[in-house]
Amino acid sequence: MGANFNLKTLTVALAALSAASITSAAGLDRSGQDITAFLQDGTYAETVYTYIDADVSGKDSSGNKIDDIAEDYDFFRYGVKTDINDTFSIGILYDEPFGAAADYSGNNNFVDQNPLSPRNGEGTNVEVRTENLTGIIGAKLGENKNFQIYGGPVAQRVKANVKLRGEAYSVANGYTLNVNADQDYGWLAGASYSKPEIALQAALTYRSEIEHNANAFESYPLAPRVGGSIPPVAGGPFVFPSTRDGDIEITTPESVNFDFQTGINPTTLATAKVRWVPWSDFAITPGLYNGFSQVLATLPAGAGIPAEGLDLVSYDKDQWQVELGLAKRLAPKFAVSGTVGWDSGAGNPVTSLGPIEGYYSVGLGGKYDITENWAVSAGGKYLWFGDAEGQIPSKTVVSDFDDNDGFALGVKLSYQAKQNFN
Repeated sequence: MGANFNLKTLTVALAALSAASITSAAGLDRSGQDITAFLQDGTYAETVYTYIDADVSGKDSSGNKIDDIAEDYDFFRYGVKTDINDTFSIGILYDEPFGAAADYSGNNNFVDQNPLSPRNGEGTNVEVRTENLTGIIGAKLGENKNFQIYGGPVAQRVKANVKLRGEAYSVANGYTLNVNADQDYGWLAGASYSKPEIALQAALTYRSEIEHNANAFESYPLAPRVGGSIPPVAGGPFVFPSTRDGDIEITTPESVNFDFQTGINPTTLATAKVRWVPWSDFAITPGLYNGFSQVLATLPAGAGIPAEGLDLVSYDKDQWQVELGLAKRLAPKFAVSGTVGWDSGAGNPVTSLGPIEGYYSVGLGGKYDITENWAVSAGGKYLWFGDAEGQIPSKTVVSDFDDNDGFALGVKLSYQAKQNFN
């Protein structure tokens, strides 16, 4: 039976899409941080392209329509690995793990409608992008080399731009944050078990959080006007600055991925993916924004704001994500696959910069072996987003989003060559 379970032929076609390849599935999760390229036999390389189109629309607290705020998004993922000998393997992976892309427009409370404002007509906007480069070295253990431990360093680059516009944000209307690109480092560690004779493979992977200390510029036009109403302190009037150029600390979250597959019969493979990300520990807390919110907490208008001030972005719950799949070889060179998935989201109400409470998904894909070594895969997912209430940092609910959906398309080109060290 062992010769009939061909892992290479049964590789799931939908691997062209990552488990989390959807804008703001939960928190800022994007790529799913897949490492299965490193778990392939022999020398392996892949290039993956993913395109996402989501429709996220709703109403503000005044009943005004909010047209689709989710911007189309695409990204690449690359991976290459090789076996040094029958014990040690090395690999390099590139992906874009976290991000956001939202843009408000039209006549609603998230667009500046003041004709006297220099920002008149501007809408709330957010763009966050990250890039990861991961180096991995693995060592196979046991008499039959069924066990493997692996780990390595992770270099991460992050940058962000946020604009808050419209009366939904009250005195924060006009606030702007630009976070310059910053690179910092973390690590990855994991263990896997394989039993090729039944196409079984299981892997548990941990990624550390990564602490960034980036340069950021903030603009808060209404801060001096409101802050100036504070009684005189230290012998003079209190004047709150309208801009700040300084450092900001952003810590991207740790995560745990579990990947599993096993052969059901010589032509059918079952797969499962589980991912956990503690978004409840994540926050973006710019100095000027947080400092002025502490001032507001002392004013009648700031009732309900905690004395320690507000985070610009934060989440209430951790993310859980599950995806189950089946792959079937229909011909020696062609296989198809299907998946169903669920994402818990990161709480509801949730930030108005990403108002989705998780999703359910279904996916289909196909994989064709062009030659003995080269293969092409393509697939798609349809997603039903969970209804969500959008809130501003003070936890005030200012919008409602329901009946939204989206789709993701992906294509992968891969190369694999077995190595013989006997």
